[in-house]
Amino acid sequence: MGRLTAGRAPALRRIAVLAGHNVLLRRRDPAHFVSYLVMPMVLMLIFKSMLGEPAQAVTGLLVMFSVLSMADVATATLTERTWHTWDRLRATRATVTEMVIGKALPVFAVLVVQQSVLLVYGVLAVGLRPAGPVWPLALAVTVWSFTLLCAGTAVAGVVRSQGELSTLCNLAALSVSALGGALVPYAMMPGWAQAVAPLSPGYWATTMLQAAVRGDAAGTAGPAAVLAGLGLAAGAFACRRLGKGWSRAAVA
Repeated sequence: MGRLTAGRAPALRRIAVLAGHNVLLRRRDPAHFVSYLVMPMVLMLIFKSMLGEPAQAVTGLLVMFSVLSMADVATATLTERTWHTWDRLRATRATVTEMVIGKALPVFAVLVVQQSVLLVYGVLAVGLRPAGPVWPLALAVTVWSFTLLCAGTAVAGVVRSQGELSTLCNLAALSVSALGGALVPYAMMPGWAQAVAPLSPGYWATTMLQAAVRGDAAGTAGPAAVLAGLGLAAGAFACRRLGKGWSRAAVA
């Protein structure tokens, strides 16, 4: 047991150093975080007046702008490729898993804070009234943040430039939100859109968050399991791709 603990200590220290470095990078460039808080706050008030449904306005825009935040997740790894520092990190004692975790933890915290602030704002300013215990909402925010984190890291191993990343994330935010029922209630969508909606992670995220707002634990757990599975698959792909060194073919 003592040897096992001693073996984990260096790994934890390496993860802590990487996480601290990425916290510093996030603090130096908070523009996206601020804009992805202010814009949905304004739009929530507009959508509430249009739809007359606070839960739809809050959860839908939360999903849309959290998907946009996936660009920040991917940037955390893509910048290492652009700066040609990823190979330097791989030359250290840190494993690929440690590097991914060290870079992911600060971004995960940003995603959780973003969604938590928007939910609190929804309660205070938009009229959102959660029912039941708080833990379904906490579960929904944690799982959705985890899914976005893994998906963003996987995207970082595929795209080759910031331009590709911005285009992909913008398209993903619109398509995931629209097809997932984040912008209009699912019941109001055309038949073909309802048929393909379950293919969108946004559908499961919106369904999960709305169930959590209602205090429906079972309705929260089902979509959460689907999103957790998607996140694990994306995370495994990201670690495999980055571990093979395929990310070295970054933009010069």
